[in-house]
Amino acid sequence: MADCDADPNINAWAHRYTSNPDRFESQIAAAAPRLAYVQQIAARHNVAGEFALLPWVESQYRPVSGGKGRPAGMWQIMPQTANAMGIRVDNNFDGRLDVPAATDAIMALLSRYHDDLGDWRLVDYAFNAGEFGIKRIVSQHGEPAAEPVIPKMPVKPVTREHLVKLLAIACVIRNPDRFNVSLPTLPSEQHLVTVNIDNSMPIARAASHAGMSTDELKDINAAFRNGMVDSNASPYLLLPRSKVQQFRNSLLSESNNGGAQNMPGTPTLPPLGAALGAASGDDDDSSTAKQTHTVKSGESLWSIARRYSVDIKQLEKWNHLQGPGVKPGQILKVSAPG
Repeated sequence: MADCDADPNINAWAHRYTSNPDRFESQIAAAAPRLAYVQQIAARHNVAGEFALLPWVESQYRPVSGGKGRPAGMWQIMPQTANAMGIRVDNNFDGRLDVPAATDAIMALLSRYHDDLGDWRLVDYAFNAGEFGIKRIVSQHGEPAAEPVIPKMPVKPVTREHLVKLLAIACVIRNPDRFNVSLPTLPSEQHLVTVNIDNSMPIARAASHAGMSTDELKDINAAFRNGMVDSNASPYLLLPRSKVQQFRNSLLSESNNGGAQNMPGTPTLPPLGAALGAASGDDDDSSTAKQTHTVKSGESLWSIARRYSVDIKQLEKWNHLQGPGVKPGQILKVSAPG
C-alpha cells in the first residue's frame, strides 16, 4: 500500500507513534509474538501484509476484555459481529479474545471484503465503518481513484483516520531508521503455536505444566473465563514454542503417575496424541480419520475446523453451509467426500 510520504497525515501519525522511541520499542516488543502469529494467518488468506498491523490501531495487540455490549479482544470485535462470524461469546468463554480463532475469522472477513470491493483502502474503511455502508457509498460515488491515497469519500473522520493510522504504523515498520527506532527480533522459540488439549483443566494448573505464571498464560489465552481452560470451548492452548515440550511432558508425567486423580473435580488427562502445530496453525490431529462430527453446545465452525485440521471454507463447502453458523446436534462432514 502507500508509502510514508503519500499523505502528510500518514507521516504525522508515524511521528506521533514514535515520539517516545523507548516506549514504542517496548510496545512493539510486547506485541511481537501476536504480530508474528497474525502475519502468518494474513498470508494464508492472501490479505495485504499491512493488515497484520490492524490490531496495533485497534488495541496495540492487547487482549481487551471489553464489557457488556462493548468490543473486545485485540481486534475489538463487537458482540453482534462475533455472533455473525460464529465466534462463541458467553460467561465461560469469549472467542473474541481467542487469538487464533478471532484472527482467522477476521482475515477471512477481510479477504471477502477485498473480493467484493477490490481496493484494500476500502477494505479498511469497511472494517471500521461496516461493509454495507461502504458499498452504498461506492454505488453512489463510484470507486475511488488511486490518488489521493486517502480516498475523498463521504465517510466519517474516524474512518478516514483509521486508514491513516494503519498506513502510518506500516510506514514505521518499513522504515524504522527514519523514525529513530529499532524493531525487535523474535526468536523462533518465542513464536506462538497452538497445542491441542484433550480435557479441561484449571488455568493455574495449565500454567504450571508449561512453566509459566498464571498471568502469562492467561494473557495469551484470555478467552477462557472463570479460571478454567475449557476444552469444549476451544480444543487448544496458545503457547510460546519454547514451552510446548515442557507442557506435554508434564501432562504425560501427571497421567502416568495418576497425579490428576488427587485433584477433586479435575478430569484425568490422557497423553496428548496431537502433534504440535506450526506458527501458521497447522495441527496434526489423529481425529482427522473421522468422517463426521456432531456439533456440541458452544462449538463454532472455526473450533471444529481446528479440531480436524481443515479449512473453514472446506467445511462450508462439504456441508453446503451459507455461513459459519452451526447448531448443537448438527452432523457435519469433516473430510472430503469419498
